[in-house]
Amino acid sequence: MLKVVVKDAGQVSRYAFGTRTAEFHVCARCGVVPVVSSRIDGHLYAVVNVNAFEGVAPDLLRHGAANFEGEATDARLARRARNWIADVRFYGHD
Repeated sequence: MLKVVVKDAGQVSRYAFGTRTAEFHVCARCGVVPVVSSRIDGHLYAVVNVNAFEGVAPDLLRHGAANFEGEATDARLARRARNWIADVRFYGHD
């Protein structure tokens, strides 16, 4: 389970691209997106941007190119359900 604690909801804005299948949680102060969430079949999934955190050892990170251009909505949601963190809880978020 991923617990996302928002200490100041006024400092977090949310953005969704045209497909509206994911919500980007953006720090209003610095513009960093530490987490993206997606509701799929009634369940909340999320992916965390580890580059937004301090103290993460570089050797723990896997870098790779990704291109989701032309990906159909059903395929996109299935990929997220497979690869993103399931069972996500937000605290302090409106």
